[in-house]
Amino acid sequence: MRTTDNRANRLFIVLAGFFLTNALIAEFVGVKIFALEETLGADPFQWSLFGINGTLNFTAGVLLWPFVFIMTDVINEYFGVRGVRLISWIAVAFIAYAFLAAYAAISLAPAAFWVEANAGLGVPDVQKAYAVVFGQGLWTICGSIIAFLVGQLIDVAIFHRILKMTGEKYVWLRATASTAVSQLLDSFIVLYIAFVIGPQHWSIPQFLAVGTVNYVYKMCAAIALIPLLYLARAGIRGYLGADEARRLRREAASD
Repeated sequence: MRTTDNRANRLFIVLAGFFLTNALIAEFVGVKIFALEETLGADPFQWSLFGINGTLNFTAGVLLWPFVFIMTDVINEYFGVRGVRLISWIAVAFIAYAFLAAYAAISLAPAAFWVEANAGLGVPDVQKAYAVVFGQGLWTICGSIIAFLVGQLIDVAIFHRILKMTGEKYVWLRATASTAVSQLLDSFIVLYIAFVIGPQHWSIPQFLAVGTVNYVYKMCAAIALIPLLYLARAGIRGYLGADEARRLRREAASD
């Protein structure tokens, strides 16, 4: 029997593919900072923390990271600690490879007609724009990769510990608790590496304030998406059958 003939194997490939796709896209679209209030058509919300004031501005990557959290929990539920660790390390390798490819593409000499054509479209220096969008700073890349890996490894450990304690019950609890701890670390590690020890040298109050706002947003998004976790479980049960789904959960819990 071929590997792809097994429904559980195909399920893992699909879940891992969705996980990796969202992680990669989030890294690249994250270069854009958007205003949440303007996007929603609301008045600016002024927050004040640690003596720092600001509005709700986030990287566009926050649109996709909550789906990565959901996929992490689903894969952990059915394929265990080893499954999540495997795709987490693969994701880190793919992200690093993607940035190397982006830097290689940036270093290529732009074709004159491409520059001129885009200048006519209102982009006076398309090569510079291309470099800004795809060529994130080394500190940001390193911070993002380290924060992602630490967050994933912490998430899987906490999720699995709660799973062993609660069994089939309290899916929402293990999903929320694991995300709460992992994203607390993720939110602050990436900012510390990219902006505190990086070239911008943020002050500690600014680091704490921005990290706290980002963390609160991530947690709100993660909680709002919990129904998707239950939908995913229902879809997997329907695809695999109740007995096979139960077998996978039992094996995952024994990791």
